[in-house]
Amino acid sequence: MSEPSTVTEPAERIAPAPARTAYRSTFLTVMRSEWSKIRTLRSASYTLLAAVALGVGFGCLITFADARAYGTLSAADQAAWDPTGRSLSGVVMAQLAIGLLGSLVLTSEYATGMIRTSLTVVPNRARLLAAKTVVFALIALVAGEVIGFVSFFLGQAVLNGQHVPAATLGQPEVLRSVIGCGLYLAVVGLLGVAVGVLVRATAGAISIVAAATFLVPAFTPALPDSLAKFVGTYWPSMAARQLLLVHHDPGVLPPWTGFWLMAAAVAVVLAAAFAVFQRRDA
Repeated sequence: MSEPSTVTEPAERIAPAPARTAYRSTFLTVMRSEWSKIRTLRSASYTLLAAVALGVGFGCLITFADARAYGTLSAADQAAWDPTGRSLSGVVMAQLAIGLLGSLVLTSEYATGMIRTSLTVVPNRARLLAAKTVVFALIALVAGEVIGFVSFFLGQAVLNGQHVPAATLGQPEVLRSVIGCGLYLAVVGLLGVAVGVLVRATAGAISIVAAATFLVPAFTPALPDSLAKFVGTYWPSMAARQLLLVHHDPGVLPPWTGFWLMAAAVAVVLAAAFAVFQRRDA
């Protein structure tokens, strides 16, 4: 008697797992990631608010003080009165906060160790730093324009309230000066980014930015006359600040020339930062 044949049922066919799509860190995706980082970084939000408060607040205070002293000025000083430049004088303080914010773009990641995660996700270091730089530049430009326009309108209101000459955006060179406020602050912020990459420490970065944009101009009058004139004309931050003035000394660089001088100097520092960032360990 033959044994009954056994029929083997075909095993249940298991569908292969779908292939995982590799993450592609395109420039736009990295920019979105960097925007999320900056937007959620509490210290960055506070620093940005401080920049606006310092720029607008000090601009109003200085404008009010200058307006009160207008009647005591000589005829020559009254003829050189620059209502636009007065209202934008708070930029001197706002630039420190913007420079600090720029340095935080990278120094905050070095402080927390997050930089290693960022480099793991985006191994292309040039792309990572370029995305950080572009995102921050846009933020700093928008913040700078807000500071410029709000400072201008509040400053002119203060001047009108004190019954001294004020300006309007329709007057020659005024709009250029107000827009120049945002451009100047954006470039100062990029200097903060570059120095932050080079020194990898927030305190060191803001010290260097403060020395370059605040201390050197503050101590220039104490230098010998010939050296003071040279520094006042060609030091990048002082040359670029002519962009914020409607009336400026004919002996210094024209506004746009001074601005491009500073932009070129910052571009050199940024190029050095990119070179160092690609070679140095995290």
